[in-house]
This record gives sequence, structure tokens and C-alpha cells, in this order.
Amino acid sequence: MLTVRVGCNIHFECESSATAILLVNPRTDPDRPIKQEILDFGRATKFESFVDTDDNTSYRIILGQGLNEIRHDAMVEVSTAFDKSEQFGNAPSIATIEPSLLRYLLPSRYCDSDKLFAFAGEKFGHIYDAGERVQAISDWVHNNIEYRFASGRPDISAAQIIERGYGVCRDFAHCTIALCRAINIPARYVTGHLPDIGHVDPGSPMDFHAYSEVYLGGKWHVFDARYNEPRIGRIKIAQGLDAVECAFATVYGPAQMTKFEVWAYQVDPLEVSLGDPIDLSKRLDGTEEIKS
Repeated sequence: MLTVRVGCNIHFECESSATAILLVNPRTDPDRPIKQEILDFGRATKFESFVDTDDNTSYRIILGQGLNEIRHDAMVEVSTAFDKSEQFGNAPSIATIEPSLLRYLLPSRYCDSDKLFAFAGEKFGHIYDAGERVQAISDWVHNNIEYRFASGRPDISAAQIIERGYGVCRDFAHCTIALCRAINIPARYVTGHLPDIGHVDPGSPMDFHAYSEVYLGGKWHVFDARYNEPRIGRIKIAQGLDAVECAFATVYGPAQMTKFEVWAYQVDPLEVSLGDPIDLSKRLDGTEEIKS
């Protein structure tokens, strides 16, 4: 097992009190146990946790007037296994699929599959095998949508991204999901951390990462069109229909985000402790070599 340090430091400046819903800490996963964790809401006068529709652990907090500092820091164990499935299985029958999964076939705010029926049918409808069809969708999005750092917008959908031709990781995920739903394959949006284990550091600032999961053969499989290659050490925070249900912060009231820092990198737990300053000179990932 490898140890990954993940977390975030987010500041909000408030003119008066405001309410925020936060999704920032990893979901409970026996395959990726959280060994240590700190979640500090700073000056927040009240907070409560609850489990939302998608079984994500959310926090509702009351931000006070002035500067509010929110910090999460955790040590998580991950395996050295890649996340690519060897076999995908068949697409589920709409007539017999579990009712709870039907929502992942419907158009949503950012995954407007109803606008992509003809496009998806023309591009991918001829591929018989469901796994090959979804992989073809991931390949198409990866090869035809240009990744442009900081080009994300909160008001643009998958169909608009396909027309525009560029976006960020959340847009790659939305396009993959919308195209899958357009050909009746359940798909959902996932956000979390993705360290660069066995992967060369791309040089861009660390951030939360978004990708998709597709339901084939009775289980969910990772498809990440942004990178479109097997990866190690994904740590899931939230899952849902699209980015609306997985936002790291949804704020109601006069609050402005003034700082946003995220980290996700492999460390030696004997050398790095929870709460230490973020020191990337101590990271073990970011190269093709996998260091255990």
C-alpha cells in the first residue's frame, strides 16, 4: 500500500453570515482507508454533517462575517493497482435495471444527453460491445476536446463543450456521461483527488479532479477522458448526476472565495505528518517510477 496526502485550504470572505454546503473529504472506502484526517471549519459558528441523495457526506456550515478558513488534511492508503477494468460486461437492460440507477440515464443540468441522441448514435451506435462503445466515447472526447487550464465555466453543458471544442476535466467528464446516457448506458459524475503516481507531473497547479463512472456488467467502472489511460490512487470525494451534485462548495449568501489550495501527492508516512506545511520537495510521485 502507498500513502497519499490529500486536502484543501479554502478561504471565504463574508460581508455578513452565509451558509455553505461542503463536499471536501474522501468517501469511506475499505480499499482506500483513511489513516488520519483533520477537518477544520475555522470561525464557522455552526456545522452539521448529513448524507445526501448519492451517499456523499456533506457538511452544512454557517460562515461568520470576515475571513473564514476551511482546511482539510488526510493521509489515505491506496494500492498500486491501476484503475482500468479488464472486462466490462454488458450494458444493463432498461426493463430490469435497479430503479435507483434509472436517474443516471436521464439528462441533467450539465449532461444534456437529450441534445446528443443523433450525434451519439451516428458516432458510436454501430459498436456492438458495450465496453468497446464506452471506450470509443472516452477516446473521442480525449482526442477531440482540447484541455485548456482555467477555461471552466459554471454555465456550459456537454453539448456546448462538444460544439466549442475545449474545456477542463469536469467538461471531459460531462461529455463522456452525456454521450453514454444518450445511448442508454448509465453514467455518473465523480470528483476527488488524483495523485501523479507512476505519472509525470503535468506542471499545472494541484486541483480536485473530475471524471466519470459507467455502469456495465453490474458494477461501476472508471472512465477518465481527460487522461484516457489507467491511473493509480484515485480517491473519491463525491458522486452524482453532474457537477451540480458534486460541487466542493455551494454557498448561499454574501461570500467571496479568496483562497483555493488543493494537494494530492504520495508521501512517506515516516517523513510527513498530518498538519505539516505542504512541502512538495517531500512528494514521492510525479515521475514514471512508482516508489513504494
